[in-house]
Amino acid sequence: MPTGERLSLDGDNVAALIQRQGAAARMDSYVDATGPTAERVRSLGLQSGAGAPILVDGRIWGAVIVASARAGPLPPGTELRIRDFADLVATAITNAETRAELNASRARIAAAADQARQRFERDLHDGAQQHVVSLGLQLRALEARVPPDQHELQRQISVVVDGLGSVAAELRELSRGMHPAILSKGGLGPAIKALARRSPIPVALDLNVTARMPEQVEVAAYYVVAEALTNAAKYARASEVTVRTGTADGSLLLTIRDDGIGGAVVGGGSGLIGLKDRVEVLAGRFEVVSPHGCGTTLAATIPL
Repeated sequence: MPTGERLSLDGDNVAALIQRQGAAARMDSYVDATGPTAERVRSLGLQSGAGAPILVDGRIWGAVIVASARAGPLPPGTELRIRDFADLVATAITNAETRAELNASRARIAAAADQARQRFERDLHDGAQQHVVSLGLQLRALEARVPPDQHELQRQISVVVDGLGSVAAELRELSRGMHPAILSKGGLGPAIKALARRSPIPVALDLNVTARMPEQVEVAAYYVVAEALTNAAKYARASEVTVRTGTADGSLLLTIRDDGIGGAVVGGGSGLIGLKDRVEVLAGRFEVVSPHGCGTTLAATIPL
């Protein structure tokens, strides 16, 4: 019976009995059974059969059916033993569906968080940040009209303008960290280069990705690199970090390696657990290798 063959549930057959009764069933002989499925079963040389439903959340998800080509019925209780096996299958399916639903939920949460960051970054850039810059320009214009003999007033205005400049710079840095515009506009390569330029320690790049990728993949990869560079600067005492990207077998491959003191642990307060969740919600893999005294390597594989 080839995969994809469709059989009718009309007439006499084990599958039809299971569907009608919602319970284990058996047919001791197909000799006098009626219907197209019974005819198909006889054409295969099968004499009897037994089976049980796979029940998932109270509904019939499918069935496990065994048929025999030997003359005479299957041994007594065969359908009950099949039922025990079908229960195990049902448990496995339930677990798989639960995991799939959980991953889908986590993906929706991650996507919603990314969208919220984008909106906040946009509002920050177009609202507060522009307003601060405008106030600074107005004060500079006002400063230019202050009489030359009002040195103290000029100094105070200059101090306020410089303070507004610092606020504007902090807002730019904050908005860039939330969802960098360069990632949306230029893709992963330019975004990683921008991270490398801002890194307080030297970063060697080996970027073999030029084409754009799905947004959620680029965002996840960006934050992996950003967090790795932050950790290397804060905790690793590293003198250099190497970032490599590439693609293979339909996945993005990302490796960040530093020459620091090692000892990084997922869940140890370094933010790595968040990166692991972000990668795994996209059906990817995230690994950390960080022996003491031998640096740290972060490796992520994210399906495209």
